[in-house]
Amino acid sequence: MLVVTRKAGESIRIGDHVLVTVVKVTGAGVRLGVEAPRETSVMRRELQSAVDESTAENPASPCARSADGSDAGQQVGEGEG
Repeated sequence: MLVVTRKAGESIRIGDHVLVTVVKVTGAGVRLGVEAPRETSVMRRELQSAVDESTAENPASPCARSADGSDAGQQVGEGEG
């Protein structure tokens, strides 16, 4: 695991197409902004676990697959948590 120290307003780039920016730092948390292509799945780990559990229980679930049959991800827009 790479550990990087950043301050609010600073960023790191992952590959050629993903930019992660520290938006805000509070006492117990950090707000991150992620800029990635639409086809890149961006999901919080705890949500991914819930999707994985739902998929295991009901493989036909809408959250199990997207319309094209690929694994579904959640696109988070600006200003959303």
